[in-house]
Amino acid sequence: MKQIAKLLPGYNCGECGLGSCREFAAALVDVQGLSRCPPLQQERFKDRVEEISRLLTLSEKEEEIIGVLDGLRADFTLAPLPGEPSCREDLHPFNPEARPRAGEILRYRPLGCPITHFARVLKYEQGILTAHLVGPVHLLDGSPSPRDIGICLVAAFEGVVSQGRRPDVGETVRFLPDHCMMQKVHSGVVVHSEGSRLRIEAIDLKVW
Repeated sequence: MKQIAKLLPGYNCGECGLGSCREFAAALVDVQGLSRCPPLQQERFKDRVEEISRLLTLSEKEEEIIGVLDGLRADFTLAPLPGEPSCREDLHPFNPEARPRAGEILRYRPLGCPITHFARVLKYEQGILTAHLVGPVHLLDGSPSPRDIGICLVAAFEGVVSQGRRPDVGETVRFLPDHCMMQKVHSGVVVHSEGSRLRIEAIDLKVW
């Protein structure tokens, strides 16, 4: 949508029936809708019309990403960084006695999620632990359950966009973590973008 908004004349004249070119870009669903913008019909905007048409066509071809649990549409799927088993998660344990150690496998429940998680700690600094989700498969050999540290607040996700669009820094997004067992759409704010690699903070399971 932002790419299309930048290509519009920018007159905010209201001739399309909307209050701004940004609103017009958000409302566009197909190429035919471009006819609602009289200034865009001028010859000097011909190249822009062609580029907008191309972007709309690509958008139409994109497969929708829908959460299984909630049926909500996500902007993209977040997959693990190359060579890693899951997206990285930054967690804040509410238990002050947790004191995770690098390499340790922990059991916890994310605030707002009904599913118990198992994660391997990568590091623990200033009250935040960074971990990979590993699942309960290590219990199949009869090993004792990992230490339970209670409820944790999920502060951030880090991974790569594997399907869908690449968002801009500062954008509030809906995303589907590749490893989420419930396939539930999450939301958050993109604070870092490097190619397809993203860091998303202010994580919320309540997607409005």
